[in-house]
Amino acid sequence: MEIAPGIYSMTQRKGAYVHAFLLDDGDGLTLVDTLYDTDAHRVLAELDQIGKSVSDIKHIVMTHCHRSHLGGLALLKERSGAPVYAHQWEADLIAGERKQQPVAWRPYAPVRVWPLQIALNLGVARHPPATVDHFVQEGDQVGPLRVVACPGHSPGHLSFWWEQRRLLIAGDAICTWPSLMLGWRGFTLNPTQHRASVRRLAEFDSQILCVGHGEPLASDAAQAIRAALPSLDR
Repeated sequence: MEIAPGIYSMTQRKGAYVHAFLLDDGDGLTLVDTLYDTDAHRVLAELDQIGKSVSDIKHIVMTHCHRSHLGGLALLKERSGAPVYAHQWEADLIAGERKQQPVAWRPYAPVRVWPLQIALNLGVARHPPATVDHFVQEGDQVGPLRVVACPGHSPGHLSFWWEQRRLLIAGDAICTWPSLMLGWRGFTLNPTQHRASVRRLAEFDSQILCVGHGEPLASDAAQAIRAALPSLDR
């Protein structure tokens, strides 16, 4: 689905309405996250829909290493030949060399994601491992995106900013499913870091907001984020 010129959203219900994004800046495609399914069929279908092929993907960037977001990574990396970019802290997790850091066991809002918390802690439904080619950090540029360090949800969680399009890709720092929430408490490893990261995201003059779980906001994104900031202190 095209959100705005050159910005395409893909989603699936499994993984809690997880989303991934294709960005076309005229110099090839940048893929942000890869959904839950290991066969990547939704990403491949979107490429076909917009008249592109998998070889048009020039960069694959990962917000973080949770199962919902990197199911199709290994296949898409192999099929496209594109390098994978992620924070160094996430690289050995993506490669399958380290066990995921546990999240909360108790349910938090939204309680519908509690089974995902349990599944992560039990190591259920592991992803096919993939190698990270480039470690990125605050201020780096990948395709049209500037990397924004956004720790809290995980130590190596990243967000991305496309200034020309006023597009903020927040990853799991912000969710819009089942409603606009400034992160899911049950999956937040460091609440203090997370609060600081979200407040920083609110400083961007974003028009479009893309998130890891839930539908994108196609307009007035900055206003929506700022209006929700008081919820961080509850």
